Amino acid sequence: MDKGAIPADTKVFSVTNRSVLAIAVPMTLAYLTTPLLGLVDTAVVGQFGDAALLGGLAAGALAFDVVFTTFNFLRSGTTGLVAQAFGRGDALEEQAVFWRAVLIAVVAGVVLAALSPLIAVGGRWFMDAGPRVSDAMGVYIRIRLLAAPFSLINYAILGYVLGRGEGGLGLILQLVLNGTNIALCFLLGLELGWGVSGVAWATVTGEFLAMLLGLAIVVRRFRSTPPLPRQRLLDMGAFLRMLSLNRDIMIRSFSLLAAFALFTRQGAQFGTVTLAANAVLMNFFLVAGYFLDGFATAAEQLAGRAVGARAEQPFRQAVRLTLFWGLGLAGAATLVLLIAGTNLIAVVTTSQEVRAVADTYLPWAAFTALSGVLAFQMDGVFIGATWSRDMRNMMLLSFLAFAAALITLAPAFGNHGLWAALHVFLLVRGLSLLAILRLRMQTAFS
Repeated sequence: MDKGAIPADTKVFSVTNRSVLAIAVPMTLAYLTTPLLGLVDTAVVGQFGDAALLGGLAAGALAFDVVFTTFNFLRSGTTGLVAQAFGRGDALEEQAVFWRAVLIAVVAGVVLAALSPLIAVGGRWFMDAGPRVSDAMGVYIRIRLLAAPFSLINYAILGYVLGRGEGGLGLILQLVLNGTNIALCFLLGLELGWGVSGVAWATVTGEFLAMLLGLAIVVRRFRSTPPLPRQRLLDMGAFLRMLSLNRDIMIRSFSLLAAFALFTRQGAQFGTVTLAANAVLMNFFLVAGYFLDGFATAAEQLAGRAVGARAEQPFRQAVRLTLFWGLGLAGAATLVLLIAGTNLIAVVTTSQEVRAVADTYLPWAAFTALSGVLAFQMDGVFIGATWSRDMRNMMLLSFLAFAAALITLAPAFGNHGLWAALHVFLLVRGLSLLAILRLRMQTAFS
């Protein structure tokens, strides 16, 4: 059992650098397997030398980003609720939260799988690409959506594991999921020549095997606890609370997607080269985000556990230490990009035009980690504490601030203004949540 998973037998516990890193480090490694998987998928399909297949894979992956962002609450919402039950020492509620999330996952997953033909048609209409790209995208979507129930149950499993602070187990589950997926991508997609369908079936298999492993671990653990009464599992008040939390997280996630979509769309208005350069630079921000997500996950568990235990001092320690480590990591990422960013750009693209434009705007991208660190960390704190309404409202406020900055700065300063608007978005997200943190603490610990 991980160090972070010591049973909560008292309401007072200590948050240390070790307890933060015990969650953050393994989960950072786990999150970094996700872009690696995307790279392998692209590389496998790219071996067929058909741009239409690559286009179909990319379009299908975009469709899944939208679909599964809708249900990301099954991971983050479960983490917060389990962490609070863990902090209270309420093992039955931990179990009830998990099974409620699984019930939602099964129902939603089956509906998504049944709707896969309609989702494929909708994706073709939205992308409006060539027929061969659309055909490849349709194949990918129809197969990949068969894994929807498994994927959503895996969200619930990971949420439960992280809610207990078991970062090492979370890493193992993600390695099984993505490791199986990567191995089968090469076998099915490349060796057997199945192409896009092979990549999709690799995902289905990886999700299924990870689900079986996760359920086996969790169910075995539950066997050592008292049986869960059915009336507690089906407590409508608890279900409504979970759905309310999930609704707020979903609105927050879609607002985030909308901001990045507007950023991309505005970049396209400045020309193809600028669009490509911005895409290269945004990858640097996204990779830094995977590192920051590890400390945001630590904030979720530790803050949620403190709220559940009604322990103010550990809550303050969790906020302080996760911000300290996040700032240190963000500063290091910024420094690396400022020093080595030009060489990294050259690795990503061979186009001299794109390289030249990306080099011009590199400092803006380099500082996004520092601008965004507070937003990532505060998101973790508020998710763990299940203060979802505040998180939703501050995200909507940040989106409005971003839109206002975009309208005023982009026409005046071009792409420099576009990147400045992104920094405004990140800063407002973090600072607005920080501004109301003290009030929420007074309510939670009074």
